[in-house]
Amino acid sequence: MPIIIDGYNLLWAIPKTGEESESITDVGLCRILGAYLKVVRKKGRIVFDGVGPPDKSGFDNISNLEVVFTGRATDADTVIEDKIRASTAPKRLTIVSSDQRLRKASRARKAILIKSELFWAEVRKQLSRKSKAEEPVEKHLGLTEGETKKWLDYFGLEEQ
Repeated sequence: MPIIIDGYNLLWAIPKTGEESESITDVGLCRILGAYLKVVRKKGRIVFDGVGPPDKSGFDNISNLEVVFTGRATDADTVIEDKIRASTAPKRLTIVSSDQRLRKASRARKAILIKSELFWAEVRKQLSRKSKAEEPVEKHLGLTEGETKKWLDYFGLEEQ
């Protein structure tokens, strides 16, 4: 299920969740979203208004997230509306925005709709979960020579 995110709408919604957002840039937001999408094993697209920063290399190599800047001729809402309209399976789309225009377009095609504040809370929740404990290196290396000797002695066996 693809997730389409209204970039600046989400960025401006973060303070409403009580989180400090001054330190979160568009690049930082995309990296966080990439980590989230990797955890939940989904793909996403984030759409920002405008041309973006001159150096877009910060957006390279972000897992599972396509970053789109609309340019000067259009805006993010129009691009997202077009994606909703063009979708052959709109019920499988998830649209992240608190914008009324996108909410209306999503409802019209029965796309899944999540307000930006709720989505951000879910992102933070998923990323704050403790990851599975990593297995100790020793498990893959096997017993040391001394440990092997102790077990052989314990069971009364001889080394071969």
